Amino acid sequence: MRTRADADRENLNAQIALLSDARTALSDQFKTLASDILEEKSRRFAEQNQQNLGALLDPLRTQLSEFKGKVEEVYVKEGQKRFALTEQVRQLMELNRTLSTDANNLTKALKGQAKTQGNWGELILERVLEASGLEKGRVYHVQVSQRDAEGNLLQPDVVIDLPQDRKLVVDAKVSLVAYDQYASAETDEARGPAVRAHLDSVRTHIKGLSAKNYQALYGVKSLDMVVMFVPIEPAFMLAVTSDESLFMEAWQRNVLLVSPSTLLFVVRTIAHLWRQEAQTRNAQDIAKRGAELYDKLAAFVGDLQKVGAKLKDAQSAYEDAEKRLSTGKGNVIRQAEMLKDLGVKTTKALPVPLVDASGARDETPPASAPLPPSLSLFDETPDPDAPLN
Repeated sequence: MRTRADADRENLNAQIALLSDARTALSDQFKTLASDILEEKSRRFAEQNQQNLGALLDPLRTQLSEFKGKVEEVYVKEGQKRFALTEQVRQLMELNRTLSTDANNLTKALKGQAKTQGNWGELILERVLEASGLEKGRVYHVQVSQRDAEGNLLQPDVVIDLPQDRKLVVDAKVSLVAYDQYASAETDEARGPAVRAHLDSVRTHIKGLSAKNYQALYGVKSLDMVVMFVPIEPAFMLAVTSDESLFMEAWQRNVLLVSPSTLLFVVRTIAHLWRQEAQTRNAQDIAKRGAELYDKLAAFVGDLQKVGAKLKDAQSAYEDAEKRLSTGKGNVIRQAEMLKDLGVKTTKALPVPLVDASGARDETPPASAPLPPSLSLFDETPDPDAPLN
């Protein structure tokens, strides 16, 4: 029993050891299998996540690429615009510097020489006339030389033609020196003498222009006044507002004071008068052409009636000729068909409608001895040896 118990114990220990080894083996296999499954699942999960992330990130990557391209394009264009703007600013600064220099030079020239002031005033006068729509050389003329009754040569700045062969003389006068002193003065004490000097300058121009008596150059064709153009609007306003009698004083001397704005109104009125004159001439031309058109129409109607009468005569003659040809009694077509029936050799045939209209098919040809086929009525060289039936 002891031996059997020892054997059973050993057997039990062996089974326990076998079970322990089996458990260890199973544990190792389970770990290996779990590791493989986990690795497989992790790999599949990573692939699936990568695919899902790719599906999500690819459009974003494309949009980011497009956005990057647009940003680069905008940056390039913005750089080009900045460069162009910089260049334009530089050109603008250069132009401003040039204009400032030219303005200073013009101011110095206008202040220094009366001839330069006069040329500048004439230039402004022409610009106003052009802006009003008047044509140079047709409606207004520049620097037209004329001699007065005493033989003196006078040359007004501009002579404007008016309807009915009338003339209007315009002369530009610049008063700049005293006005510049007034504009540059900082106190009322300094402005007072400048205003008086400016008024004296304007009055001097009025008296000089009145003494030249430009309105007498064209006699009764000219208006009884001369227009004195002051090209500087503020200088004109300063003169007429500082002395209310200045305007009437000039008017009494047959001189009309105008500035660019008032002269524009005057010449616009002149342009309107010319348009009215053109419309009147057009109406006269229309009436004249209407009378000529009516006369031509009456003559055309008479000629057309003559043509109708001639056409009626021609139609009657045509109908008579048609009767003789194909429809009347004994018409030509019928006679020709009768000749053909008698044996006349022909190479062509008359139109069937004409033959039917002539009535040739309705008549019975006259009885006569038939000619042999070899002998025609109009054969030039008959055969003498041919037998007669």
